[in-house]
Amino acid sequence: MQPDVSFVIAAFNAEATLDRAIAGAIAQNNVSVEIIVVDDKSSDATLDVARAYPQDIVRVVALASNRGPGGARNAGLDAARGRWIAVLDSDDAVFPNRLAAMIARAESAGAQIAVDNLQVIREDGIIEAAMFPRHYLEGLREISLATYIAGNILFESKFNLGYLKPIFQREFLNENGLRYDEKLIIGEDYILLANALAMGGKCVVEPDIGYAYHIRSGSISRVLELHHIEAMHRADAVFAQTHQMDDAARAAFARRGRSLRTAASFLSMVQHIKARSPFKAILTALGDPAAVRHMGMPIAVRLRRMAAQFAVGVGR
Repeated sequence: MQPDVSFVIAAFNAEATLDRAIAGAIAQNNVSVEIIVVDDKSSDATLDVARAYPQDIVRVVALASNRGPGGARNAGLDAARGRWIAVLDSDDAVFPNRLAAMIARAESAGAQIAVDNLQVIREDGIIEAAMFPRHYLEGLREISLATYIAGNILFESKFNLGYLKPIFQREFLNENGLRYDEKLIIGEDYILLANALAMGGKCVVEPDIGYAYHIRSGSISRVLELHHIEAMHRADAVFAQTHQMDDAARAAFARRGRSLRTAASFLSMVQHIKARSPFKAILTALGDPAAVRHMGMPIAVRLRRMAAQFAVGVGR
């Protein structure tokens, strides 16, 4: 019998948290689930943790080589059999009524995608406020392509919609050839949902909290580097060549492009500062002053100090 939901859990060196993720998937109420754990060539005991569960509860896919988060999730998508796909990070968890609520809302609206609110939990266990105010999600009700892009503009978006954890109709993903971009280490979630919306997917919003988002200091998603921005920019270029956008989406897309360029300038400045190359850092700042303005005064002050020191050195 086809399960209602396939949980896809991509796991890399996740032995300490994988049980928590699996437990949340098992505990779902009023839906049938299958759980697929994809071990992304871990070097710890992640594979052993996954294989400790009976095969009728957890299906394990062990990759022969590390494919990154997008590649591991794609392997899980290819193995999935459920009507709906729910991607669950191996260090996160879900609450028991999450999938039943999301599926009910999506199916009543004829939608192929659904998102919900997230509970933020710090590394020390402290539970913070919900990621999004309930009234904000209630006001959205549905997320259009333009709204989603506008919610993924660095430095500008009040609420970063890139953190949303959507569920998808598996048939919709397969019919449209939708998979994660394996070249992206950060931003792979964004571009998948953007592609789905551009291909006509309808995304409804469940304002209740269903996903427990655990913050970890070493998480990939919290360490942004220049090559990540460059990869995101390339993925956006492919997106623009592939899809038609209405005026609102094009305007949001242009603002997102500017924000990526500003982020790249800022990270270049940081690299130059760390390399003690003040002239290069100053040139980068002059070429894109917004990079300094958006990223806060401490960097601006440091650059001015470096400029003064550089001027003194040249005067000698």
